[in-house]
Amino acid sequence: MAAVCQVTGAVPGFGHSISHSHRRNKRRFDPNIQKKRYFVPSLRRNVTLTLSAKGIKTIDARGIDAVVAELLAKGVKL
Repeated sequence: MAAVCQVTGAVPGFGHSISHSHRRNKRRFDPNIQKKRYFVPSLRRNVTLTLSAKGIKTIDARGIDAVVAELLAKGVKL
């Protein structure tokens, strides 16, 4: 599963892990990606989305109908 949020577009960041002796190794900072299933009243069916924790909070604040309408306008297949 790709570490990309469908709502916020959050993607992995890259950087270094630094040891006590200050040696640097490449590492990857993944967003907190969850698979979440919602019932969308306007579509009359369940939709499974790949979301970050911030994306889940966005849906809680704005509502699933508004977020799904925006995703469909972008051309995302649900």
